[in-house]
Amino acid sequence: MPTLEDIRTAARELEGRIHRTPMLTSSALNERFGADLVLKAELFQKTGSFKVRGLLTKLLRLTAAERARGVVTVSAGNAAGALAWAARDAGVPATVVMAHTAVPAKIDAARGYGATVELVDGDLIAAYERIRDDRGLTGVHPFDDEDVITGHGSLGLELLEDRPDLAAVLVPVGGGGLISGVARAVRLLNPRIKVIGIEPAAADVVSRSLEAGSPQRLPGARSVADGLAAPVCGTHNFPLIQQHVDTIVRVSEESLVEATRWVMSRTKLALEPAAAAPFAALLEGLTVEGPTAAVVSGGNLDVSRLML
Repeated sequence: MPTLEDIRTAARELEGRIHRTPMLTSSALNERFGADLVLKAELFQKTGSFKVRGLLTKLLRLTAAERARGVVTVSAGNAAGALAWAARDAGVPATVVMAHTAVPAKIDAARGYGATVELVDGDLIAAYERIRDDRGLTGVHPFDDEDVITGHGSLGLELLEDRPDLAAVLVPVGGGGLISGVARAVRLLNPRIKVIGIEPAAADVVSRSLEAGSPQRLPGARSVADGLAAPVCGTHNFPLIQQHVDTIVRVSEESLVEATRWVMSRTKLALEPAAAAPFAALLEGLTVEGPTAAVVSGGNLDVSRLML
C-alpha cells in the first residue's frame, strides 16, 4: 500500500505536468440536495479526466527498456486518452485496446494523441494481454497497479490542501483505481473523513467483490457511465477499498442520466455520466453531513449516450 510520502512524491512528480483542478461550489446543487458540496473539477484535467494522474505517474517510473518497447493499456476511453497523451509527451509509442462500442469521441482522442487504437469484441482484458504479449509491449493497467493508485492519491492530497475541513468525499467507482488512491491519501491525512464510493447498479463489480470478500469479474458490464463499467475489480485496489472506504452505493441508469442533465443545466459543467455518479446517489436519497467533496471525474461526454 502506498505511504503518504509515496503519494506526496508522486504529486511532486506531477506538479507542472498536469493541472491542479479547481474546487467549485454551486448554490443550486446545495439547495437541491440539502448539502454543503464542493466539486473537485477533474473534467478540467489534461485529456478531460483524472486518469492522467495515475497513468503519467506510471509512465514516469518505467525503465528506459520498458519505454523503448512501447506501452499498451486497455480502456473504455479515458485511460486510453490519458496514456496516449502521456506517451506522446515522453516520446514513447503507445497502443490502446478499446471495445468497438467505445465512445467515438474517446477513440478519436486517443488517435489524436498519436496512439495506435485496437478495437476489439469480447473480453477486453484478454485482448489486452494477448496484444501485450504478442508484440512484446510494456503493459500499463488502467487501474490495477500500485503506481497508478499512488498517482491518483495526488487528488486526495489536493482535496485536503484546499479544503481541510472536509467531512466526506464522494467518488465514482469503476475498477477501483481512483477511489483506492483518493481514499488512501484522505484517510492517511484524516482518518475521520467519510469516504463513499458510487457505482452503477448495472456495473457493480466492486460491490460484488466486497460482498464476496475477494476481487470479482463482471465481463458483461455495460452502463451509460461507460467509464465506470469495469469488467473486474483490481486486486491492488481491493484491499485499499476494504480498509479505507466506508460504503459503496449503487445507482440506477436513470439516475445517472438525470444527474448528468441536471448538473449540466445548473452548473454548465459538461460532465460525463461517470462523473455524475455522486449526484445520482444524492438524487436517490444519499445524505451527507458537513462539507463534502464530490469528485467530478471527467468531461469526455458523448451526448448520444444520454438517451435511454
